[in-house]
Amino acid sequence: MIQYALVCENEHGFEGWFRSAAAYEEQARQGTLECPICGSADIHKALMAPAVAASKEAELRSEEKTERVALSSGHPEQAKIREEIRKLRQKLTSEAEYVGDRFADEARKIHLQEAEARGIYGEATNEEVSSLLEDGIEFMPLPNLPEEHN
Repeated sequence: MIQYALVCENEHGFEGWFRSAAAYEEQARQGTLECPICGSADIHKALMAPAVAASKEAELRSEEKTERVALSSGHPEQAKIREEIRKLRQKLTSEAEYVGDRFADEARKIHLQEAEARGIYGEATNEEVSSLLEDGIEFMPLPNLPEEHN
């Protein structure tokens, strides 16, 4: 799996995960990439810092740091976007079955046609997410809203 920092023509930054660099290039060529904020299909890779091997001490220090996330404030459309995200999340969860921590197993069973095709939602570990991506099983993270973390 490869992760790219992406940006749209409107300078909205987001991340994308791809099976390979070729998979990214193919999706970009076909125009199937889309900004999750504004829907623009004019997407390109953002500059990223290369991964550099660090000393054991530096690795331990970096593990102590908290993960940083992209944030936005003051845009006149924020309240509208937040409400649309809230509605989308409510629609997705109200029309799907909650499977809890069995999400990866259930998604794989549905993909392999070993279980009834249906909408599901739940939780998965980073390892389970990577495995689903590697196996080409389609899913997406449920959108979170800032007040859900306060």
